[in-house]
Amino acid sequence: MREYILLLPLIFIFHDMEELAGFGWFFRKNPWLFERFPKVMNTYRGFTNEGFTLAVYEEFIPFFGVSLLAYYFPCNFLYGLWYGIFLALFGHFFIHIGHTVHIRKYIPCVATSVICVPISSYILIRCALLMNGDAVLIFAIVLGVMLMIANFYVAHGIMHYVNRRISNPAN
Repeated sequence: MREYILLLPLIFIFHDMEELAGFGWFFRKNPWLFERFPKVMNTYRGFTNEGFTLAVYEEFIPFFGVSLLAYYFPCNFLYGLWYGIFLALFGHFFIHIGHTVHIRKYIPCVATSVICVPISSYILIRCALLMNGDAVLIFAIVLGVMLMIANFYVAHGIMHYVNRRISNPAN
């Protein structure tokens, strides 16, 4: 199991570098998305690279932190938490792929999503076979997924705060 643990932050970095490199350009080149898909795109209204970069950095902390803990202090709870966080990232890839299919246009994040799905599938299956399933593990997996969903909102809150500060520095 330990041989897979540190792959989670590496997969996150690989995927999010594509987002960091491409989202600003993508939003500037496709302003029509904000009118056509306001519910989804309102999240990115007033987008700045600084705000998005800080949000990605904040999201990286649990990926790296829990991976290190699970690597150095192996136990069912930390393995489950790590697995739940990995499941959340795995689901995140499918959301990007779904967005691309829905708008029928390449989104900077879909190439790494497509690359990461089979790799992540392999890792998740291998780890599921290696873990000892018990109530603590199941609880930790659910907790890991829920923490990452909550963390997504924290990261977006940070992004919006920084975006507002950059747009209106007097406040």
